[in-house]
Amino acid sequence: MSKNYEKVKQFYDTESWPLNWVQDAVNRWITAAEYQEITGKEYEKE
Repeated sequence: MSKNYEKVKQFYDTESWPLNWVQDAVNRWITAAEYQEITGKEYEKE
């Protein structure tokens, strides 16, 4: 698990971060697999 996984999950769960911010965190703070765990959506590169 990435160092910032719990932080990103909490931000998303409390609606402090919108979905696009979580997308921006992929490969910086979290992995694509963790993105899917947090959001329930498959990560797609833009």
